[in-house]
Amino acid sequence: MNFILNSEELTALLVLSTAASFTPGPNTTLSTALAANHGMRSAMKFILAVPIGWGLLLALCMAGLGHLVLAVPALRWVIMVSGTLYLLWMAYRLWGMRALISANADRLNITFFQGVSVQFLNIKAWMLALSVVAGWVAGKEDAVARSMILLPIMMAFGFVSNLTYAAMGSILRQWLAQGVRLLVFNRCMSAALVLTAIWMFKTSL
Repeated sequence: MNFILNSEELTALLVLSTAASFTPGPNTTLSTALAANHGMRSAMKFILAVPIGWGLLLALCMAGLGHLVLAVPALRWVIMVSGTLYLLWMAYRLWGMRALISANADRLNITFFQGVSVQFLNIKAWMLALSVVAGWVAGKEDAVARSMILLPIMMAFGFVSNLTYAAMGSILRQWLAQGVRLLVFNRCMSAALVLTAIWMFKTSL
């Protein structure tokens, strides 16, 4: 039995993964802000947490549990409201930061566990995972084998995209330290998180 994705399926998957991973969003915004304020080493906790959390979420959807989230209105609301409040809280913490901070400062510190957990608060991530399952896994005789191919690909995109955005933030770190540049940068990142939270909430209704 041939379980390898054909060229059309693989191309479609790579296009979807690129668009979903590299389009600015809450994860890439936080990766950029963390690297710019704390430095690349500190940001790596979150950068590694994103693909782990995303991989776990996708695996749950492959196991069939994702449909429960969309089928039960109460669960949808918990995810939507919790995710929105988390992004707004992070935006609030970013808004007033005007000086570079050390890696052990806690104003913008996100632990590895928090980075993994926050992936489950994004209702759009659940819907994306379900779309991937529906398009490449569901109803296939080689569903398990396909899942084993899809998981590392999707996780790799999650890692590389956040690493790329964090690298840009790290490169700008010393330049941002001059004058009010960091304050302006952080307020732009804060505004991006607020707009993302509003967009996620509205489009998930």
